[in-house]
Amino acid sequence: MRPERIDWTPPPADPDRPRQVRRILRLFRPYRGRLAVVAVLVGASSLVSVASPFLLREILDVALPQQRTGLLSLLVLGMIVSAVLGGVFGVLQTLISTTVGQRVMHDLRTSVYGRLQRMSLAFFTRTRTGEVQSRIANDIGGMQATVTSTVTSLVSNLTGVIATVVAMLALDWRLTVVSLLLLPVFVWISRRVGDERKKITTKRQKQMAVMAATVTESLSVSGILLGRTMGRADSLTRSFADESEKLVDLEVRSNMAGRWRMAVIGIVMSAMPALIYWTAGLALHLGGPAVSLGTLVAFTSLQQGLFRPTVSLLSTGVQIQTSLALFQRIFEYLDLPVDITERPDPVRLDRVKGEVRLEDVEFRYDEHGEPVLSGIDIDVPAGASLAVVGTTGAGKSTLGHLVPRLYDVTGGRVTLDGVDVRDLDFDTLARAVGVVSQETYLFHASVADNLRFAKPDASDEELHAAARAAQIHDHIVQLADGYDTVVGERGHRFSGGEKQRLAIARTILRDPPVLLLDEATSALDTRTERAVQEAIDALSANRTTITIAHRLSTVRGADQIVVLDRGRVVERGTHEELLRMDGRYAALVRRDTQLETAGG
Repeated sequence: MRPERIDWTPPPADPDRPRQVRRILRLFRPYRGRLAVVAVLVGASSLVSVASPFLLREILDVALPQQRTGLLSLLVLGMIVSAVLGGVFGVLQTLISTTVGQRVMHDLRTSVYGRLQRMSLAFFTRTRTGEVQSRIANDIGGMQATVTSTVTSLVSNLTGVIATVVAMLALDWRLTVVSLLLLPVFVWISRRVGDERKKITTKRQKQMAVMAATVTESLSVSGILLGRTMGRADSLTRSFADESEKLVDLEVRSNMAGRWRMAVIGIVMSAMPALIYWTAGLALHLGGPAVSLGTLVAFTSLQQGLFRPTVSLLSTGVQIQTSLALFQRIFEYLDLPVDITERPDPVRLDRVKGEVRLEDVEFRYDEHGEPVLSGIDIDVPAGASLAVVGTTGAGKSTLGHLVPRLYDVTGGRVTLDGVDVRDLDFDTLARAVGVVSQETYLFHASVADNLRFAKPDASDEELHAAARAAQIHDHIVQLADGYDTVVGERGHRFSGGEKQRLAIARTILRDPPVLLLDEATSALDTRTERAVQEAIDALSANRTTITIAHRLSTVRGADQIVVLDRGRVVERGTHEELLRMDGRYAALVRRDTQLETAGG
């Protein structure tokens, strides 16, 4: 019995936005030093930017009217130096902030990937591969602008606004009050726009995940073969077009959300200089103190310098709110509970003999569901062989998954050399137990790279020896590129038997003391099975071997055969002993014999 494959739905997100913001800020904590340098550059840039209007006022009110050429030259030189310094500070600020942002992106990608590597097999049986890929590629990629430039832009614009307001107050407080009257309204509008875009962004990212899953499944080699042989290529194209159409709508809505309201803010801010001129003229008409031409020009220059960072600040706020949806999806993965963890002080075995025991083992996929395995007691001495047989759904593969700890037992325990596998460190368990399954996975890389995945520092001689033991060396050397031949996605350039022998060679290279064979030959024809079985026999020599068997002809020589039925051991013994019992095992043997006879 296997778990039902369904799409995984993450838990509801924490609605506490301040907590989420604090968590985002913690991502930048390791780079405090660099961010401090950015802050200094931002402050210096802001001071330089507000200096130019004051220099301009002196030019208009003093240097030009009094025809002081020397002072004019110094003031003009000051404006040029300000522009140069502003440009240099801007480049350095961009370099440092982009570097920090990319490091944060790297940390996020690595954290999510590392967390997924620690998830149990159950998570991946419930989650579409495309969904996982979309979280790492699309969601983290979508945050790139936020973590590389938005934070710096926020600090830069905020500092610029503060410095500009102070400078405007120094020039004329009355004109400053008029300039700032509408800012609270603008802030309120931008928050509304940000909330709207955040909701749309969440829907958009989910739709992108659906499309990524569709592409991953339908455009893999297996997906293409299935689609064409079933005549569903056009149907799959139409289905993808429908999903893409939904994404088009969400992209348009995301880009247009609040666009008119933000445009109104821009129009009003662009018209503010005219309002300042009118205010200055009205104040003079009503008998108020006159505003000098230099002050008026400098003030409107500062005002434009205020509006640019203010609009950018409001837009940055919208972008940050939008990015919260992406951070939320990433944090959902980072917060996933890890079912299989290593003890704080795990046991490390330098030398593993290979004694395996299952003591009153119980296992459930769901804590409230029916047990898949119950009351399992099996003892496999070091170097002995065990075969587990039974009808489909009896729990054979599930039992096999418990030994390398792909799942944790929900009752009883599994031990290796007397130590509970839950107490062993991951490296010891990975070195101790080698698995060859029916579904062989090969990377889209060369034959040599696939073999070295088991032992990265293996020499060519070791590769050749492992391939010879698996009876695949002669075939490899006949290929045009030999061991440099690229196997293709999931090894589709090789036959089923050849892939199995490559997997066996990979396991031989790792040299584990315990070997788990999970129906390793069940999908092969009889002729290919013989060749693979010979390779398995070479691999099994002097190792503790646990074979999950579909074809009983492959397990007749096992030291112990266990028959499972509905998750319980109903018979055990050698091949001859079980035949004499004339029970379940004998019935399975007769069934296999009849099938082989019927098949010729």
